[in-house]
Amino acid sequence: MKIKALSTFSVMLFLIFTLLSACSSDSTGKEEEKKKDEEAKANFNEEGFPIVNDQIKLTFVAPSSDSPDWNDILIYNTYKEMTNVDIDWQMISQEGLKEKTNLMLAGGDYPDAFHSVGLSTQDLITYGGQGVLVPLNDLIDKYAPNFKKILEENPDIKRGITMPDGNIYSFPRIYEPDFDAVLANWKLWINEDFLNALDMEEPMTLDEFYDYLKAAVNNDPNGNGKADEIGISASGDGHLINIFKGSFGLGNRGIDHKYVDMDPETNELRFFPIHDGYKEMLQYLNKLYSEGLIIEDLYTVKSEETHARGADGLFAATVTTNPQTGYGRDEYIGAVTLEGPHGDKLHSNYGSSLNNVGGFAITDKNQYPEETIRWIDYFYSDEGSRLFFMGVEGETYVENEDGTVEYTDLIENNPDGLTRTEAISKYLTWRAGPYPAFVKRDYFGVKTSNEAAEKFKENRPKEIWPPFNFTNEESEIMSSVGTDIEDYITESQAKFITGKTSFDEWDKYVETVKKVGLDQYMEIYQDGYTRYLEQAK
Repeated sequence: MKIKALSTFSVMLFLIFTLLSACSSDSTGKEEEKKKDEEAKANFNEEGFPIVNDQIKLTFVAPSSDSPDWNDILIYNTYKEMTNVDIDWQMISQEGLKEKTNLMLAGGDYPDAFHSVGLSTQDLITYGGQGVLVPLNDLIDKYAPNFKKILEENPDIKRGITMPDGNIYSFPRIYEPDFDAVLANWKLWINEDFLNALDMEEPMTLDEFYDYLKAAVNNDPNGNGKADEIGISASGDGHLINIFKGSFGLGNRGIDHKYVDMDPETNELRFFPIHDGYKEMLQYLNKLYSEGLIIEDLYTVKSEETHARGADGLFAATVTTNPQTGYGRDEYIGAVTLEGPHGDKLHSNYGSSLNNVGGFAITDKNQYPEETIRWIDYFYSDEGSRLFFMGVEGETYVENEDGTVEYTDLIENNPDGLTRTEAISKYLTWRAGPYPAFVKRDYFGVKTSNEAAEKFKENRPKEIWPPFNFTNEESEIMSSVGTDIEDYITESQAKFITGKTSFDEWDKYVETVKKVGLDQYMEIYQDGYTRYLEQAK
């Protein structure tokens, strides 16, 4: 009995000792964790530079392109010295970028943050909902004063980056709201030398533009004795439609909504590819095409071929971002918004200030979310925008007496023989992809593009919608029904423009669009629009 009692007593002592040890260990662990948190807080500066007193290291994934390894590049070497934050850049190839990013997220092998990989809205909704991507609402409110200020001044941007669950999961690329030259990036340009040779005034209406193209193609304005002039150049019909649909009163909420705008008569959503105005626009383009006034290989021409012809000065008009930088030609002037047959003069070819929603996202593996938010927020300030796009003063850019800035010869006339593009990519990273930053005219503008925008900015839409954010369920339907509708429209409009389909078939085309699932498409669009409005409250 004594042995049994002793044994029981020993077991009890062992259990008590184990329990006390566990409690002690747990207490020690909590104390160590508390101490670690206190040290991190003491190391973190909520304002100013450096962001941390003692250096920390973060791992970011970014796309590799024509820029060198970002672990040793001027812009981030400079920023590391400013912040005391060392970034381990894991560069992944642009080829298959989306698939590789999704594999990381789904497999759990992901970094502290993703930079410039272009996470989609569905990525943000899916992995935000799973807790892989961190909600940023509170962090932005506390530690991102520059970004927060932009959101407060531009509520449409905040609505555009807020997912259906009410959370913000990413920092986007944002264009300065009055940076018209970039918001309307693809422009119509007219060859001023041709105008002078033909003794014609700059066209102001669609009819005058037609007359100009006709004269240019038939009267040898380049004076080489050959009938080699091309009326209007574009790559595919998409940019042509974006340029001309506003002259028929369509696209009044901008190009981020390819087929939907607001009906001015009913103030309801309108699917305008079945509108009579869309038919009239296609008839106008068919007239140009059938008379040889649109580049013949509109649907097959490659960009390098377009640039070669542009460099030869063959285009009477062209739809491009800038013929000076694209073709090396100085004789083009930006066109005005051409007035249509019913007096419409809307420059609908405007995108939203919000661009590439998923530019920068933080994951749940990040042990320094506050520091990371401060790190990215700087690029939404004026100084950060200058660093991102211009680089380091005295090295890659200089500031002139009037306050303007310009690249040095290290970029413009590189001593190693690098082209301007190659030199930019060697020292800066903004050419790499859907970067997160604030794009300002002071640091990103091209003079001729800004001059062109002055001629049409008064005709920009009064309201420009960013893309709406659909739920995963809605997106699945849009990827099936929506894709079927959009594919049919793309195919049909090409046939109407080239004359392969007669406009006598228009009613049949409209009925087919409806049968493919237009009601369901518009129902989902309405839900997205309703959410967009509610997020303003």
